[in-house]
Amino acid sequence: MQADQPIIQLSGTSKYFSGVRALDNVDFSCRPGSIHAILGENGAGKSTLIKIMSGVLAPTAGTMTVNGKVVEFSNPSEAAAAGIVCIFQELSLVPDLSVADNISISSPPRRFGLIDAKAQARRAEELLARIRCEDVDPHSMVRDLSLSRRQMVEIAKALGKNPKVLILDEATSALTSHDVETVYELLGDLKKDNVASLFISHRMHEVDRLCDTLSVFRNGQHVETFAKGEKSDGEIVRLMIGREVGAHFPPKITTGTKTPHLTIEDMHWERDLKGVNLKVAKGEIVGLGGLDGQGQKELLLALFGVLSGVQGKVTIGDKEGLPTSPAAAKSSARKIALVPEDRKTEGLMLPMSIGDNLIASSYSRISNGPFLDAAKEKKMVAEAIAKLHIKIGQPSDPVATLSGGNQQKVVIAKWLMTDPDIILLNDPTRGIDVGTKQELYRLMRDLAASGKAILFYSTDYAELIGCCDRVVVMYDGTIVSELEGDAITEEAIVAASLNISSAA
Repeated sequence: MQADQPIIQLSGTSKYFSGVRALDNVDFSCRPGSIHAILGENGAGKSTLIKIMSGVLAPTAGTMTVNGKVVEFSNPSEAAAAGIVCIFQELSLVPDLSVADNISISSPPRRFGLIDAKAQARRAEELLARIRCEDVDPHSMVRDLSLSRRQMVEIAKALGKNPKVLILDEATSALTSHDVETVYELLGDLKKDNVASLFISHRMHEVDRLCDTLSVFRNGQHVETFAKGEKSDGEIVRLMIGREVGAHFPPKITTGTKTPHLTIEDMHWERDLKGVNLKVAKGEIVGLGGLDGQGQKELLLALFGVLSGVQGKVTIGDKEGLPTSPAAAKSSARKIALVPEDRKTEGLMLPMSIGDNLIASSYSRISNGPFLDAAKEKKMVAEAIAKLHIKIGQPSDPVATLSGGNQQKVVIAKWLMTDPDIILLNDPTRGIDVGTKQELYRLMRDLAASGKAILFYSTDYAELIGCCDRVVVMYDGTIVSELEGDAITEEAIVAASLNISSAA
């Protein structure tokens, strides 16, 4: 194959779902040794494109060639055999199997017709070493790993298939900063080996650092492909959303009082929380900063009653008492809501309908004795969909059919339907597009203006600076810095995250 010949090429490709256009007459190609970004809002057609390339979906029309030969994949196994491997945003690992079992699940090494467990473990060790994850035991159960480590195992599993085209769908969004750097190095190594990488990310700094070619999709159509550096970030965003972009973050407007509604005193839990003290008032957005794994997520889970054995004092309004379960946290006595880290596994029931997911936390508000009030349910679902501008076909459609951004809106809407006073947000914009992010920023500010107390954990420093009235930075299980007003700067957050003094 000539060096300038595309390794994969789609011509006139369209895909329709029940008359709804997901892809419209798309021409697209990528070349060996390229790191090629695919950009666009949620619902732009990116997921449909990569599912066609990886054999998950068959196109309604159009042709695809790999190394110049026309192909028609019936399933992902056929695509993998042709060298096309996709790492989807929703992980494909089996939680109750070991790391080694998952890595070799499609083609385990055999001896005398039986699975060779020792060879399988060795293979897992080699692939984990390749992605610098020697700390992961091949015999450990996937369910016992953190989300970041599960994502790295997914990457090792993909590498085990010897891809010629590796597709990464928001593969870094769940990773720690250390693992992100590892993936950057890996993609650089694959580029040297002439492997083509298709990279979907809403983090423009990643695209700027990694990618040599960028393609923009909008409303199911391929808008433009261009080389890195040809367009500014602003120009790229305008191509993605088809309009001028206003202010990235809504203005901060002081609301409410300084009287704390949520007070946390000397909270401890195992090795993750070591004496946390924090106050949050109604009408206030308080950001949780710091490097990943410093206790931020555990703090949110403790407040929502998920963790057992938490020590310390929590006061909500004038009532003292730490929630001992999620049911107790969302009760009328506390009125706490948590938007969890992983919408796929913790926030949604993917096979169930959009409507059923929306009412999952609000049965008490639509029940009439032992029965649900269908009219009230329909009204509440319609209002939630309209309020958050959730793009759907029908409320009866499975929530799994929605784009990532619209799935996240369903998770948020589900909890807003409980009418909480305290809203805990665990990295809620991870893996969603710039347009949806701005909608969520405005929603957060509107919720604060209506008197909600918001505790907002984000791995994006720009979000903490742009959204929050105060930012508290956690390090080693405790709060080491509190920033407010003009003191909320990237330098101050980074310095506190490393537990050092910022430069004068």
